[in-house]
Amino acid sequence: MPTMRNDPDEARSISGTRVFDAPRELVFDAWTDAKHISNWWGPRGFTTTTQEMDVRPGGKWIFVMHGPDGTDYDNEVLYLDVVRPERIAYTHGPSPIFDVTVTFEELGPNKTRMTMRSTFASAEIRNQVAEDFGAVEGLRDTLDRLAEELGKHGAFVISRAFAAPRDVVFRVWTECEHLSHWWGPKGVAVFSCKNDLRPGGVMHYGMRTPDGQEIWGRWVYREIAAPARLVFINSFSDPEGGLTRHPGAAEWPLQLLTTIAFDEQDGGTLVTVRWSPYDASDLERATFDAGHDSMRGGWGGTFDQLTEYLAKK
Repeated sequence: MPTMRNDPDEARSISGTRVFDAPRELVFDAWTDAKHISNWWGPRGFTTTTQEMDVRPGGKWIFVMHGPDGTDYDNEVLYLDVVRPERIAYTHGPSPIFDVTVTFEELGPNKTRMTMRSTFASAEIRNQVAEDFGAVEGLRDTLDRLAEELGKHGAFVISRAFAAPRDVVFRVWTECEHLSHWWGPKGVAVFSCKNDLRPGGVMHYGMRTPDGQEIWGRWVYREIAAPARLVFINSFSDPEGGLTRHPGAAEWPLQLLTTIAFDEQDGGTLVTVRWSPYDASDLERATFDAGHDSMRGGWGGTFDQLTEYLAKK
């Protein structure tokens, strides 16, 4: 709920904090992807048309908010600081101009505390915006709509405990010389693997099924916190590393946001995998939701192979 903060800028600020049942990467993406933000930005009854969105220091987000009475409101955001997936700072105009800071705090693999703070030039301007435009209630509405938007991105979560130290499990998960021995469903062999383990880097791999079919995949890394967490965009690929559809299901999400958490547990490691459709259509989300049983079986077989491989280490 939007609140006032007890600090020197208290009288000039409007702020709100909300805990979302969603991974931090997904909440951050909701703020930085034009397709996402147009689905939730603004008080209830408003819609948003994005004309330009360049999320980087010095970049701009130019958009029009359409009020329920048909009035259009031009807006321009100038990004000052962008630290994925922790923080966004920007100046919002045209009038009144005010500064905004949004922070994203990870409370667990599937929970994020987000705080948004708007600071005006004076307490008088802050109070005028609150009274004339209902800014406090509008912020509450906006965060409610964000929670609803995040709720559309249903996630698949599966965990398995392994009798091996966390650093070993992390290494086995991130080095091709190990991945080639266990990665993928049972009966599928990895015959090609290249891994650039850094934010922005890509792992590109090829697998061969028992009947000789070749299937390619890729991970585009977003966050690497060794040995605790990996975050990447997962997709099917081709021999050249391009982005392709599921070879047997055209309606499957083109991309998945993947978070893998490695937690120490009783001398071993608890691995938790979370999959969420990324930038997906309603049909893709429905296909994903309907495939949870199949995913559970596929991941179960992969975990079995990892268990067997770790036993040999």
